[in-house]
Amino acid sequence: MSVEEAGSAPDIVSPGIVPSYPAARSLHLSALPAGLGWDGPFRRLTGVAALMVVAALAAILVVLVIGSLPVADQMGAGFLVTQAWNPVTDVYGAVAPVAGTLITAAIAMILAVPAAFGIAIFLNELCPHRLRAPLAVAVELLAAIPSIIYGMWGLFVLAPVLASTVYPALIDTLGPLPVVGALFQGPPFGIGILTAGLILGVMVLPFITSVARQVLAEVPPVLREAAYGVGATTWEVSRRVLIPHARRGLIGGVMLGLGRALGETMAVTFVIGNAHRIHASLLQPGTTISATLANEFTEASGDVYVSALTALGLILFVVTFVVLLGARALLNRTGRAGR
Repeated sequence: MSVEEAGSAPDIVSPGIVPSYPAARSLHLSALPAGLGWDGPFRRLTGVAALMVVAALAAILVVLVIGSLPVADQMGAGFLVTQAWNPVTDVYGAVAPVAGTLITAAIAMILAVPAAFGIAIFLNELCPHRLRAPLAVAVELLAAIPSIIYGMWGLFVLAPVLASTVYPALIDTLGPLPVVGALFQGPPFGIGILTAGLILGVMVLPFITSVARQVLAEVPPVLREAAYGVGATTWEVSRRVLIPHARRGLIGGVMLGLGRALGETMAVTFVIGNAHRIHASLLQPGTTISATLANEFTEASGDVYVSALTALGLILFVVTFVVLLGARALLNRTGRAGR
């Protein structure tokens, strides 16, 4: 037999002898570490940990529903469509807090999302390398500031500036307009719905920016190089390559910021004015669910009053849950469209 024929012939393995090449090695259970016997208990332990989260959510929901029964018995469906809030006569309505919560969160998203995406793209694509790390740290430090500090800054610094310069200019320029003007009319108090939205926008900006920067950095470099290689500009690369490739992560960051904006308490309480009224103008005082709970829960007397505040907490729970479901549906739809 020639050397070539001998090299091409299959190896003959004697019975009971494990071949030396890795692909043919077999792993016997007797050779495994003894700790693998804990696999079953470990699986059950992690399952219990997951069920504890579901049980906690269910317990919170049950407590909120039970606590909301007295005001539901007295006000009925009128609690959801009434604007009045009068603890003296036990008349309560959730319209003003719910509207304030949604409007301030919407203002925050309108202001924060474009700015966050712009900062993330600048840090990843345009910023000089020596400035990239300091600027990224500065943005992330905004997330470490306590919310009460934002509220104090908004009340003592931002609100006077808005009342003396920005809001009068908005009233003079946009107030006379036919449709949009209704949003910018009235006296410039400095505190109100728009101020609360501005504060929330500053607060959620670092969260959205951090997530957006991370997901944009994970885009494969070959996609950038291919786009630049065919003559695309930075704007075209960002719009047609980076954002479409990272859209699921970007949507997740936006939803994270929206959840923070819906539930923020102290910063909004300082600057929103805490008035149970709905105004067409964004410059007028209002309230949110979290601000109402923070202001009135410790002073609530009577079962119906406490029940009304508990019902507001239930509404906030439901609104947040619906937002999360919508975010999940949007992410699933985006994932299917990307395949």
